[in-house]
Amino acid sequence: MARRGASPTVRPGSRLRIWSAAWLRYIRRAPGTFVWLLILLGTTIAEHVLPAHTVTHLLLERSTNLHHLRTDPWRVLFVSAMWVDGGYWLVYLLFYNAIHVPAERWLGTVRWLAVVVISHVGATYISQAVLYWAIQHGRAPASRADVVDIGVSYALVGVAGVLTYRLPMRWRPLYALAWLGLLSIPLWGSFTFTDVGHFTSMLIGLLCYPITRTMRRPRPAATVPESRPVHTEAAG
Repeated sequence: MARRGASPTVRPGSRLRIWSAAWLRYIRRAPGTFVWLLILLGTTIAEHVLPAHTVTHLLLERSTNLHHLRTDPWRVLFVSAMWVDGGYWLVYLLFYNAIHVPAERWLGTVRWLAVVVISHVGATYISQAVLYWAIQHGRAPASRADVVDIGVSYALVGVAGVLTYRLPMRWRPLYALAWLGLLSIPLWGSFTFTDVGHFTSMLIGLLCYPITRTMRRPRPAATVPESRPVHTEAAG
């Protein structure tokens, strides 16, 4: 007979099932983020096992540089977000769980994905426009039109920007200014187009405030049926 107050024994198999169920619930609440992470895992493994010249060719063909944005924009805008340039997947696992997971849970997958796309596409075009201006005015060599430009950082920073509106009102200015201050540091020196892209993506994320608003239609007011006069007849 078990003693009163003694904790029940949990078998190892039961503990494993409990942990597995908890992780499955965690993943299901942000499916888009974890599908993206799974794709990045595959492409990151490919980057580390393929020969260097093959990886360079793959990344160049998937780059959102000026040449590809002019000739094949939709393809490179999509596939460029499925690769990281020489990074380590575990680092992105940490950043995705810190930024994308809470954003997707809060906004829902559709609205979170909208912020991802707007940030990635908007920052890419603005940063490449700056590079185009630099080439046209002799500030950058013409060869930069074929530079390798891939990765997920623009979308990541954009989602970090929209998370401003998840915070309590008193913390929002401090959070936004801290990010903008950090991302503006490279702009004071010999900045690159990616530095412009990161700063721009934060601004885009901040401008995505309307997406955070829950669109609810007001319920129609309940109609009260009109009371009809009751006619009574006197007994005769």
